[in-house]
Amino acid sequence: MFPARCDGNEHFILEVIKKLPDMEFVINTRTGLRSPHANNPYLSSPSVKEDRVMTSCTLPDILGGGTSCVAYLPHRSGALGRTKRNHNPELPKNQAWKSEADTLHRPPAKEIRLEDHCDYKYLFNFRGVAASFRFKHLFLCDSVVFHVGSAWLEFFYPAMKPWVHYIPVKEDLSDVRDLLEFAKENDDVVHEIAKRGRQFIWDHLRMEDVTCYWETLLKKYAKLLKFKTKKNKTYKQIK
Repeated sequence: MFPARCDGNEHFILEVIKKLPDMEFVINTRTGLRSPHANNPYLSSPSVKEDRVMTSCTLPDILGGGTSCVAYLPHRSGALGRTKRNHNPELPKNQAWKSEADTLHRPPAKEIRLEDHCDYKYLFNFRGVAASFRFKHLFLCDSVVFHVGSAWLEFFYPAMKPWVHYIPVKEDLSDVRDLLEFAKENDDVVHEIAKRGRQFIWDHLRMEDVTCYWETLLKKYAKLLKFKTKKNKTYKQIK
């Protein structure tokens, strides 16, 4: 369904394949969990819902963006950016966009470059169809990241801690006003949160880190197999 995800999976597997034992597994490249049973040999890529995290292993995703909404509030200068009342929100494209029928028969919204996100002091990360795959990129702006909801996870989410690397926001946004007031009144505190978030991504999500994650995950997965794998001659070899 998403060729880029297949290419990414193949890239990392070929990077570590000589270090791996023989094993058998199925990789889910769709958004969301496809296997509801813990005894199925399924690896889930790239995101999984929190209440099903024990039935799959999340794999890194190489897509650069996502369709989740990112809200920008104060500019770096400190002025508050507000949406004009007469402005009509527009729907963006996503990976499955085929025509304007997918955006309510209107032209899709103009894409915003990642560099332009960095003009803002606070960045909001909303989920899309599943997890927001731009989450990791937002931290590189040195902006304070407000992460909305916790239902969906990518492989590195459990290692990041709320109020240490980002500011958590309830999914219904009922606490967002209080959080913004806190951020404005405690600029030094939230600036340190932003610095720690950026440093975490910089230190732990390099390509060599992701490759290491693949190798470690697959080796641990192989130990769980209770059958001897046999080569299927009908399969196509990936080189």
